[in-house]
Amino acid sequence: MAEFVDVYVVPFAIIVAQSLALLASLLIIIAYLLLADRKIWAAVQLRRGPNVVGAFGLLQSFADLLKFVIKEPVIPAGSNKGVFLLAPLVSCILALSAWAVIPVADGWVIADINVGILYIFAISSLGVYGVIMGGWASNSKYPFLGALRSAAQMVSYEVSIGFVIITVLLCVGSLNLTAIVEAQSSGLADRIGLPWLTFLNWYWLPLFPMFVIFFISALAETNRPPFDLPEAESELVAGFMVEYSSTPYLLFMLGEYVAITTMCALMAILFMGGWLPPVDVAPFNWLPGVFWFVFKVCLAFFMFAMVKAMVPRYRYDQLMRLGWKVFLPISLAMVVVVAGVLQVTGWAG
Repeated sequence: MAEFVDVYVVPFAIIVAQSLALLASLLIIIAYLLLADRKIWAAVQLRRGPNVVGAFGLLQSFADLLKFVIKEPVIPAGSNKGVFLLAPLVSCILALSAWAVIPVADGWVIADINVGILYIFAISSLGVYGVIMGGWASNSKYPFLGALRSAAQMVSYEVSIGFVIITVLLCVGSLNLTAIVEAQSSGLADRIGLPWLTFLNWYWLPLFPMFVIFFISALAETNRPPFDLPEAESELVAGFMVEYSSTPYLLFMLGEYVAITTMCALMAILFMGGWLPPVDVAPFNWLPGVFWFVFKVCLAFFMFAMVKAMVPRYRYDQLMRLGWKVFLPISLAMVVVVAGVLQVTGWAG
């Protein structure tokens, strides 16, 4: 019995405790990222944004949570009620489960699996099912149109994201997310004799075109403006979520913002050195790795928020043209170029 407890019960309890701690931290951070999103949008438009609930509006997200939880959910009479209620739950759970393999610092990861990048890619691909289920189960043409748009959009831009990830994997030689970060601790800075300039080793510099493609494709993958066609209010009256209210609507929005945060974390890991400091000198290397990881995620989210505030929405034909006629050829060509350079120079991981 003691052996059973040591082998199975204790590790399981540790994993559960780590998962709960990660989820609690992630949800609190997302609450303030949501507030930051609204504040940045307001600042660009010369407004104040949320500033009533709590000091400087810091409790606004929690007030919104309370409002959504205590409201009565309205379920359309003609909908498929089981699928209708399951859809937001699927969307939220899939988005949260991606964080099981994301390292927030050296050794700070729930499951440090060797195919972590494939796991995240698979989870993000499955996320479209929650949107399709919600749009179909609503039994209304506007949600169904939004769900169809989302399916086509996510499939289109996942292709480009896949090729971007391949270029990084060619440089690293591993699908492990921790190994991808560690591979960026050396590189160009060492070759030019300035090893303390760590940010020159990160892949944003040698793979800058892929960094840009990944950023724009991540906007489309997560339905962020200017690619929020599945929920375009001016065309589809909020799209696939139009029939949702109360907690199911909250779960859809939570899943969307968790997916956005996941893409920001992937940007930090693949191109911005993960938890590594930008310069390896005091006082920067005194700070813990988790600080630099959270800082880079927030920086990537700030870029997402600025695009939302400044760039007008694309038409659907423009969205598809950009994905298939621009990003796909460029990313495919970059895979060939990167592979050729690594083969000639011998710099491959």
